[in-house]
Amino acid sequence: MTTVARRNAAGRGVGEATAAALVPSPPSLPSLREAAARCRACPLWERGTQTVFGEGAARSDVLLVGEQPGDKEDLAGKPFVGPAGQLLDRALEAAGIERRRAYVTNVVKHFKWEPRGKRRIHMKPDAREIRACLPWLAAEIAVVQPAIVVCLGATAAQALLGGSFRVTRERGRIVASPLAPRVLATVHPASILRAPDEATRRAELSRFIEDLTVAARALG
Repeated sequence: MTTVARRNAAGRGVGEATAAALVPSPPSLPSLREAAARCRACPLWERGTQTVFGEGAARSDVLLVGEQPGDKEDLAGKPFVGPAGQLLDRALEAAGIERRRAYVTNVVKHFKWEPRGKRRIHMKPDAREIRACLPWLAAEIAVVQPAIVVCLGATAAQALLGGSFRVTRERGRIVASPLAPRVLATVHPASILRAPDEATRRAELSRFIEDLTVAARALG
């Protein structure tokens, strides 16, 4: 059992379901994807169109993990294909990381949303939903065996590095972790898109690229 899975098992309350029993043994990305498609470990499956599992090579040097799929990802069934994903692609290219050679995924595999008119608005997953879904991410990391894990945003960073971790304080720094030889946290690309003006967006994108460049350099 991986470190994340052990933390998940130890932290759940009595009667609180997680996906741990659904994870195939031994896991592979195809078997994990097939099993996750039937996951009912938390209520989010009832509102999401489908499970949005990770995507990428079975062996990738870089594993990028965000919070959860968004509206476009929920409809497409693939991670990071919406506006935030397009920004991530540009930033990875600028940092010298090939998206096709990276593995991208999310902590939570279903889209959590609330209706607002005709739109579906993102809602932050709660602690129970994150714990329920963590076994999938733990298995992905175990299969992919990345040289570095890049946490995109606070939800991903705290899920993997603990609730006291602060991206604002530690972003862009390589930290020690049993998850992978190296772990680095930065902001989620969606936060850059929400910047109040173009100048701020450019500045935040530049910082984001700098953080990803640290990850690229760590790979040599």
